[in-house]
Amino acid sequence: MPVRYFLLLPLSLLALPALAQLPAAADTTRPIKLPEATVVGYGTNLPLRRTAAGVSVLDASGIERFNQASLAAAVNTLPGVRLEERATASYRISVRGSTLRSPFGVRNVKVYYHDIPFTEASGSTPFNLLDPATIGRLEVIKGPAASVYGAGTGGAILLTNRQAAPGEVRAQVSATAGSFGLRRYSVAAEAGTTASTVRAQYAHQSLGGYRDNSAALRDVLTLDGEFRVSEKRTVAAHLLYTDLSYQLPGGLTRAQFEQNPRQARPGTATSPGTVQQQAAYASRTALLGFSHEYRFTPAFSNKTTLYTTGTTIRTPYLVDYERNTAVGGGGRTVFAYQRVLAGRLLRLSGGGEWQGSFENARNYANRAGSTGALRYDDDIRTATGFVFGQAELELPAGLLATVGASYNRLSYRITRLPGGTITPAGYELPRRFRPEVSPRVALLKELTPLISAYASVSSGFSPPTEEEIRPSDGSLNQDLQAERGTSYEVGLRGKALSGRVQFDVAAFDFRLRQTIVTRTNELGAQLFANSGATRQRGVEAALSGWLWQPAPAAGSVPAAPAAGLRAWASYAYNHFRFQDYQPNADNFSGNRLPGTAPHTLSAGLDLAVPQGFYLHPTLSHQARLPLNDANTAYAPGYWTFATRGGWRQTLLAHLELDVYAGLENATDRHYSLGNDLNAFGGRYYQPAPARNFYAGTTVAVRW
Repeated sequence: MPVRYFLLLPLSLLALPALAQLPAAADTTRPIKLPEATVVGYGTNLPLRRTAAGVSVLDASGIERFNQASLAAAVNTLPGVRLEERATASYRISVRGSTLRSPFGVRNVKVYYHDIPFTEASGSTPFNLLDPATIGRLEVIKGPAASVYGAGTGGAILLTNRQAAPGEVRAQVSATAGSFGLRRYSVAAEAGTTASTVRAQYAHQSLGGYRDNSAALRDVLTLDGEFRVSEKRTVAAHLLYTDLSYQLPGGLTRAQFEQNPRQARPGTATSPGTVQQQAAYASRTALLGFSHEYRFTPAFSNKTTLYTTGTTIRTPYLVDYERNTAVGGGGRTVFAYQRVLAGRLLRLSGGGEWQGSFENARNYANRAGSTGALRYDDDIRTATGFVFGQAELELPAGLLATVGASYNRLSYRITRLPGGTITPAGYELPRRFRPEVSPRVALLKELTPLISAYASVSSGFSPPTEEEIRPSDGSLNQDLQAERGTSYEVGLRGKALSGRVQFDVAAFDFRLRQTIVTRTNELGAQLFANSGATRQRGVEAALSGWLWQPAPAAGSVPAAPAAGLRAWASYAYNHFRFQDYQPNADNFSGNRLPGTAPHTLSAGLDLAVPQGFYLHPTLSHQARLPLNDANTAYAPGYWTFATRGGWRQTLLAHLELDVYAGLENATDRHYSLGNDLNAFGGRYYQPAPARNFYAGTTVAVRW
């Protein structure tokens, strides 16, 4: 690993050793500590320090460091996690290299929304249905998490919306305007008691777009309620409705990118351009879920979640126009039990999950944004499910042992109806993937009351999604196989300097077989194939600490301060390689995996003063990365700088005011955030916005 990347931390972080010499005025005998996150993953609600897995947590304050128009900048502060936007609101997320098989959308990563399976039964996740202003917490479990969350080798993401504090009633209005036609506003109302919480929020956002043919419009409504109806029973309901539309500018060649990054993909003699074809995506989606938790005894409980969802999608692209309608539903149940066994605490959990969906997918010829002749008409039925179990045992000498496994099943049935121009038609294609057992074993050791080390071994399998078996060129890929992988990981995390510094370091070795890779043909269709094997090794590190804190008032209890100066940084080193990949006459064994940067870095400062002023400067770096399997084309590395500042204060005891402004890509760097891998004709680049500004205000009334 090049030494220079260990020297890239900002000057602010080099000042961390000064924490040990804070002046007496800071009252170092009673320091205000960094709050410790509680991890809800794996179902045990343990502190992060006592979780034997690679986990990162992003809360609402982390999201608010950045422009609420997009989640990308906030999520990219997590080591080993990259969220890209190939077009406005067209998200692609990578956890330790899972970008490899995600030309668009979120795949190979299981996502949950308030314990509701948000990832569709088909394997894809519509991450762009969410608005950043509604999210209160985002937890990322890295690597195979099959002992609790079933099939998948890329990890799991757990999402929850913001909630009202007990005893608080609050109404809020927010408005933001910015460069490239950004206009957004939201209204929210919430109320909380010791036994219930209710929240409703509506967010509207419109954007003209940095590039030609890149405008976007999104309306999101969320309703969340949780009620403790008795000492033993808690019920909850969650509704999400999103009306989303955005234009698709398409990929550019290197020459086009350097000449004019704001242009959309131009047409050629054999293929029309995206402006001519009015390339776009539009969907309307509703998700409704209910959960019921019952505590039979203080040591034995069950939580069951049921949900249903429906969506319509319209997508005109270069040559085709897709019109899809889908309905789905499913549920998840988890039993938890704990008891003292031979003087040691034993925690057991187990349950199951099932999802099913039906989709009618029609593909027409695209006639400049209107439907032409029907190309093919498919009915797709999907069923997937798993059962799981996990045990955690507290051992002597500060040891915590975890053992878990899941048993997974998945089947598709694709019926191609007659009437289309693509043949054959009028037949069924069933795909039943072999059931898989995916185990996980982990051991954690508390080295001190504030520091712990862990080691884990986990395996998982990730079957192809419906979009990979049935790509947009009309073919049906009957040969595509599930990925299978095993991850070995060790980590060290905890706090130092009386709790003012928090650190988390992990090293992993992930070995994936039958890796699914993608390429783009001349007409923009994404095609998929198994590549053999890959080996993905890396190191991830996160560090944060107080550089300055105001002294607590005499006689007060130290808590997380409203004022102070905190520095933070996260870094990831990725050594991702093909091990055995020989398509046709080529031999790509030993090549770098496309779309994964060997080095990523995010760092910044959180400054707040008692008068209410705050500032959040940040920087982000991504190293040069390959764009194709042959490693003959690369995207240049880049640094970007951003900041957000403002004034936040409570007036007249009940009125909360936040006035803010922000600057993104301060150095006006031209770079691509979300490249098209193995793209035909070298159309790899999806340019990110140039320097841009935004400003806004939030007004809230609290009772």
